[in-house]
Amino acid sequence: MKHFAAALAALTLATPAALALRVQDDAPAMIEAALADESRPEQERAQDAGRRPGEVLMFAGLEPGWHVADLTAGAGYYTRILSGAVGADGHVYAHNPSWVAERFPEPNEALGAYAAEHANITHVVAPTEDFAAEIEEPLDAVFMVLFYHDTYFDGTDRAAMNQAIYDALRPGGVYIVIDHHAPEGSGAETGDTLHRMEASLAEAEITAAGFVLDGQSDVLANPDDPRDISVFDPAIRRQTDRFVYRFRKPDM
Repeated sequence: MKHFAAALAALTLATPAALALRVQDDAPAMIEAALADESRPEQERAQDAGRRPGEVLMFAGLEPGWHVADLTAGAGYYTRILSGAVGADGHVYAHNPSWVAERFPEPNEALGAYAAEHANITHVVAPTEDFAAEIEEPLDAVFMVLFYHDTYFDGTDRAAMNQAIYDALRPGGVYIVIDHHAPEGSGAETGDTLHRMEASLAEAEITAAGFVLDGQSDVLANPDDPRDISVFDPAIRRQTDRFVYRFRKPDM
């Protein structure tokens, strides 16, 4: 695990001093401990070098005790890390859309089983627009990792989705969006064909819901990715050029 001082140096369009003020002193230790947890599946731990979740959570400003949602959690890669990082005083809502749960039952069932064993995780299966229907307390953060592009062809009402996320967050809460870069000007169709996302489209839709783009990081950048091939192409799989955006709900 790299030292978090080096991780913070990789953040762009962030304000390091302000970020440091938002993150409790014990946050880096909690994140590091969550990543080092030997109960995490070996194949997931092997992905850490390419996905760099520690740097992502530091960029998010995550703190112990936070209540967060992991939207379209799949089998729970981020859910497991978030559960350890927020600790017993925090909570993670591990969500899968209804269609994902139906089409991919095994990972969704594995996520549910893991949640049943951890008091600080709630497993949620619902349309993404309705993920927060049973969440009573305001959330500190919502994460959507490598899935926003799918909402262009899975029937999601993205305006309603982003509004639901906005409404679920406390004032000052953050919405972290990570996705595979598509070429600028390529349009929405790359979500279905290449499984990529034109970053400016996501920014326009999310800010239309009332969010402000508060920062972005190049921690998952790869200038060698041509951006015009499928993310499943062996030449680039797990090495795509990805944007990492932090949107913030304005303080009231």
